[in-house]
Parts: sequence; structure tokens; C-alpha cells
Amino acid sequence: MPLLGLGTWKSKPNEVKGAVRAAIRYGYRHIDCAYEYENEKDIGETLKELFDDGTIKREDVFITTKLWGIFHRPDRVEYAMNLSLKALQLDYVDLYLMHSPMAFQHAGDTVMYPPTEGNPDRVLNDDVDYLDTWKAMESLVGKGLTKSIGVSNFNTEQLGKLMNIAKVPCVNNQIENHPCLEQAELINFCKANNITVTSYSPLGSPDRSDASDKDPNLREDPVVLEMAKAKRCTPVQLLIAYHLNQGLICIPKSKSTKRIEENFMSLDVNLSEDEIKKLDGLSCSYRALHWDL
Repeated sequence: MPLLGLGTWKSKPNEVKGAVRAAIRYGYRHIDCAYEYENEKDIGETLKELFDDGTIKREDVFITTKLWGIFHRPDRVEYAMNLSLKALQLDYVDLYLMHSPMAFQHAGDTVMYPPTEGNPDRVLNDDVDYLDTWKAMESLVGKGLTKSIGVSNFNTEQLGKLMNIAKVPCVNNQIENHPCLEQAELINFCKANNITVTSYSPLGSPDRSDASDKDPNLREDPVVLEMAKAKRCTPVQLLIAYHLNQGLICIPKSKSTKRIEENFMSLDVNLSEDEIKKLDGLSCSYRALHWDL
């Protein structure tokens, strides 16, 4: 699984095609997708074009996608997998993640956040145990629809319960991670149990719809600016390298060809343990995404 991948969350259909093409051109071999992002079809069309014109072969690129909460009932898991495969125009993915442990009631394949009656701001939850969902995901590996399975947004307690029943190992946990969010305990737990960690929102997701002017701006933090200057790299490259130098997979999203290229150059930025600790010590405490739906 390549350490650096292209994130596609918030990438609009008319933007993601160019982003995927640019990423492959500059050396990325890992594309992170999800059913909930509603752009798998466009990614699939682009991948097919790249396969057909000989730019890359299927076996050269690592594709991740995710099971959304409306498909957590065991009898819907394979159906959801096939929806993603059809959209991506693939026979298999390399990694299939449970997007979160939360199950939502199914009100249609395109209703991502079914509202609770009388409280439209709350998602209508379903009473499906994520352990039952996991068991259904395990069958996808045996059927060759995915090479491996994992989770996203799981804490140590949830991972522990899953590992107790898993017949197919959980190979990855994708979590929000950046210097303003203390995740050391969770990351160490994953590493101790041979679960790789993927960091999403490595910059704190400043472009999300509910972002606030009060949110810390990691790219303008004095420590980040000073260290980036010393390393002769951009603040963004430094923040991505913060993950890569810890052996964490990182999936920054961008629609800009220039930034996609710059992000890839983060692989050349080396940080010492002391420098990583200095970034860990930034005086901010902040989570961009709250899974309290």
C-alpha cells in the first residue's frame, strides 16, 4: 500500500478526473475513494482511460473504497461492493473499508444521510452491529471482490472487539490525523496489532463546508513556517511529511495540478524524531470532523 495517495473527498465530478490524471502523471499509485463521495463513476472512467491507453496497468495502482452506513446490513454489503466496482469499472479493489462503525437506515441508494423524522439535522440510525457488517465484508475477500478489508473512524475499543471475532484480518484504520489532534494512543494500538494507519485531513480540512475562522490554520502556524523554511519545503509539504516520516499513509486531496505535484514531493522531506515531537507539541487541540451524526 503506497504511503502517499490522492484523496478524493469533496472532489466534484468535473474536478476529480483531472486530479486523478495529474496524480498518476506525477507518480501517485494510490487513489482513495468512497461510495459516499459520489464521484466513483468519474474516477472509474478516468482509470479506464488510463488503463486503455497504456499509461498504467491495473496491477500498478492501489485502489481503496469504502462501505457507507446505509449498507451496513449484512445482506446489503456485497450489493454495495458491486455498486462501487461497477462505478469504478473494476473487477476488484485493493482495500475495502467500513467508512465508520455507524449504521444508517436505508432510504434509497442515493440518500446518504436519511433524516430522523421531526429532527432533520439528525441522521436516522440503524441498529446493525458493526461486527455483523464486518463478517459480511470478510466474504468479499473470498469472492475476490477486494484483496483486503479494514475500517475507518474506529477507536481502540471498537478495534479490539472487531479483532476478537475477525477471521480475515483488519489491515487498515483510516482516521483524521494532524498535529492538532492527539492520536498517539490509537496509532500505537494499531501498530501493535499490525493495522496500518491512513491519515485523512492532514491539514485539518480547512476547505470543508462548516469550517470556521476560529479553526487553527496549521499552514500558518509559526512552528510549521519556521521548520518548513529550514527544510526548504512548503508548509503543506512539511505537514504531509509529518505523517510519512512516521510510517503513516497520507491521502491529501487537491484539485490543483500544481499542488498535486507539490504534495508528491513531500516524499523527499525528511524529519527527525525531535522535529516530529516538536510538531506534536503545537498548542492547538482541534478535530475537524465529528462523527456524532
